[in-house]
Amino acid sequence: MAVTSEATTLWFGSLLEGTGTTSLDSSDAGEFPVTWAARSEGVAGRTNPEELLGAAHSACYSMALSNALSKAGHAPESLQVTAAVTFVPGEGITGSHLLVSAKIAGMTAEQFQSFADDAKSGCPVSKALAGIPITLEASLA
Repeated sequence: MAVTSEATTLWFGSLLEGTGTTSLDSSDAGEFPVTWAARSEGVAGRTNPEELLGAAHSACYSMALSNALSKAGHAPESLQVTAAVTFVPGEGITGSHLLVSAKIAGMTAEQFQSFADDAKSGCPVSKALAGIPITLEASLA
């Protein structure tokens, strides 16, 4: 069964002076203020498309890695995944860097790296981001 998720942004004004809100409609989990300054300069208290994309990438990657590990009999105790998505004004999104730390009993660093690499290429959000470089640092805690 297909699931369609929705978010809505309401924007007021020009790009540079305007403001908006992005609402997570499907989950009703929240509404977040957005501005150009937050996107181009990093302003506290406001989000931006790249932070939201990072949230999607880190969540998707966590699920893909957990699934692959569990199927192989190595269910993780915990996974911490940060996705750092870089935006350059005038150029666009230039990359996503995944930083992964995992607690998994009975697994070598080399085995874990193999799972981590496979999840990077197999994660649906990674596939959607195929037009940008995706880098990975993965370690066992």
